[in-house]
Amino acid sequence: MKPPPRRLLVVDDDAAHRRMLSEILSDLEVEVTAAENGREALESMQKEAPELVLLDIRMPVMDGLETLAAMARLGLEIPTVVLTAHADLDDAVRAMKLGARDYLRKPIDIGSLKELVERFLGRSAEPLRDHPPLPAGLVFESALMREVLGELARIANSDVPVLLCGETGTGKDVLAGLLHQWSPRRIGPLVAVNVAALPETLVESELFGHLKGAFTGAVADRIGRLEEAQGGTLFLDEIGEMPLALQPKILRAIESRRVARLGGGPERQLDFRLVTATNQDLEREIEANRFRQDLYYRVAVITVEIPPLRERPEDVPALARSFLDGDERRRLSPAAESLLLAYDWPGNIRELRNTMLRASVLAPGDLVLPEHLPPSLCGIDPSAIRPEVSGRSLAAVEKRAILEALERSAGNRTEAARALGISRRKLIYRLKQYREENGP
Repeated sequence: MKPPPRRLLVVDDDAAHRRMLSEILSDLEVEVTAAENGREALESMQKEAPELVLLDIRMPVMDGLETLAAMARLGLEIPTVVLTAHADLDDAVRAMKLGARDYLRKPIDIGSLKELVERFLGRSAEPLRDHPPLPAGLVFESALMREVLGELARIANSDVPVLLCGETGTGKDVLAGLLHQWSPRRIGPLVAVNVAALPETLVESELFGHLKGAFTGAVADRIGRLEEAQGGTLFLDEIGEMPLALQPKILRAIESRRVARLGGGPERQLDFRLVTATNQDLEREIEANRFRQDLYYRVAVITVEIPPLRERPEDVPALARSFLDGDERRRLSPAAESLLLAYDWPGNIRELRNTMLRASVLAPGDLVLPEHLPPSLCGIDPSAIRPEVSGRSLAAVEKRAILEALERSAGNRTEAARALGISRRKLIYRLKQYREENGP
């Protein structure tokens, strides 16, 4: 007999964020109820106590810290996880002293959220079995990419802003397009803007548009990219490259959903889903005063981390074959495949694509051999394949390194991942594997 769903209460003053959390947690077989402030949450808890509370700290009427104090006075001993969007550990520490069991920082990392809920409620998410159609050329074999696609499928129906994080060449633009195609806005336009490719003097005009005569060279009225995205999705690639002076203006447009073209004229209403991408660590950019913290929290309500190719070597052969000019007769020799697996791919999928296009030109027959690969690969020792595709001894070394890094960082997974030189997603994935190996 199937057990009844576990009850979870989400307390957040942002309606879109409440809906997003409910949608993400729906596949954990939990019954999610919501409240928009602490007072409303206390009333709900006293009527029927949930088994877990996700509590935002900064709210009007009654904030998260006041709510925790009131829960203690009323004897409501319910496991509570606080959410803070202000990168302020002081709030989290105060919340823990008031009885909170754990905390998550906004923007919420979906993997961390689900892992935490599973830990408290003892439920695991069902693996993603079905998802909308994938575009041609998007192939994968790894569990890491299966998780990424699962996250995109779960958040596609929401209008909550999404930040795609990943190294150059990991396919952030392809996944932004996938998010658009899976969303209700797919009948509208997908407007992509590479911020890094625009001259700094033209970024404002490109995004907001301008009226004739607004500046030298403005010979006619021009609609901006924000307006072009009406009814669809606006994708701002390399958002970390946006000039600091322009960031307050784009923040205002995103928050107010209104924009005025350069040169004056009436403000125009905006209606789009915002997706951004970066290959930078925006939190470090904030510390260096190169990126505004308030803009970061606005664009990164949900973050989706795209793992680099070196962390998902299972995908390398499948991708390589898909890049061989689409000729099904062509195939990789075992020696060539071993070299591809042993290489680190600093340029990620983009580098792999160029490598295979080169090989398809140089290979006279149907078989790609090591000599058809670039010199940078031919000097590699194929025995240097990374732990993911080699024996258990290397896996044990990796596990020890991860656990030691977590101990040095006092459990801070972001810092541990940085110290190890791996993505946070891979760290969380490995920890989940270790728990499964050890049993409940």
